[in-house]
Amino acid sequence: MSTNPARYSKMIKDEALRLGFMQCGISKAEFLEDEAPKLENWLKQGYQGQMTYMENNFDKRLDPRLLVDGAKSVISVTLNYFPASGQTDPEAPKISKYAFGTDYHTVIKDKLFELLAFISEHIGEVGGRAFVDSAPVLDRAWAKRSGIGWIGKNSNLISKKTGSFFFLAELIIDLELEYDQPFTADHCGTCTKCIDACPTDAILSPFIIDSKKCISYLTIELRDEIPAQFSKQMDNWMFGCDVCQDVCPWNRFSVPHSEPRLMPSDQLLNMKHEEWLDITEEVFKEVFKHSAVKRTKFEGLSRNINFLKNRKI
Repeated sequence: MSTNPARYSKMIKDEALRLGFMQCGISKAEFLEDEAPKLENWLKQGYQGQMTYMENNFDKRLDPRLLVDGAKSVISVTLNYFPASGQTDPEAPKISKYAFGTDYHTVIKDKLFELLAFISEHIGEVGGRAFVDSAPVLDRAWAKRSGIGWIGKNSNLISKKTGSFFFLAELIIDLELEYDQPFTADHCGTCTKCIDACPTDAILSPFIIDSKKCISYLTIELRDEIPAQFSKQMDNWMFGCDVCQDVCPWNRFSVPHSEPRLMPSDQLLNMKHEEWLDITEEVFKEVFKHSAVKRTKFEGLSRNINFLKNRKI
């Protein structure tokens, strides 16, 4: 295959935008030297809680060449999920914006497979894999390396252009491309709004999150009962939490997405407080048929709602 890294990179980025991705950046597939000690220390502190999968495949998390034979490039993409409207009942238990529509794993993987097919058709056969939050890949590190943005004090990747309400995903391929400059600036400055606003004080210090205190962890990842110590701190969240993003000044640049499959149903947005409290498994399956909320299963969501209800939050 003849090589023209600059031309190929432009072709890939243009196609990524055509497919609906918001941003696309490319970085060299190599060992993440700076991230290794940070990840090791975070795990040693036990901040992963019951997310024991974070302890697995430590080496693969830091070196994409262990995930894809002969990997040369990491193509990072973002997909906007900021909705045009939210839940209509201000008293209703809250769902994180990212889970309003069809499960993002499905939506993004479909687009990444299209992008990989485009590369094979227009550039040549390449070996590669698509990754959407389901394999040992440090998404934020690669997005930062590809020039998309910086990692904020709430540990989310933030873009000057679009804020942080977007999904991250990657194609790791064995084709050499032209690489973007890493994003080295930190535009959070002295702002601590995310730290100050966190209902459970899960942001221990800039960039350090104790997952065991995070509402997203408590409502999604935790399999046991939610500890009583959080009874007055859940801020009415039943699935996920958006607080640290909602208060981030950079999200004033967020604009509603236009991805049809991420559009929320009227039924979900218009469910009243009382309807959530009395939700049945049948309604759960109907409302969340294709949603990421299915991850908690009916029992998990019921546990979360009952935790809020019993404490009149």
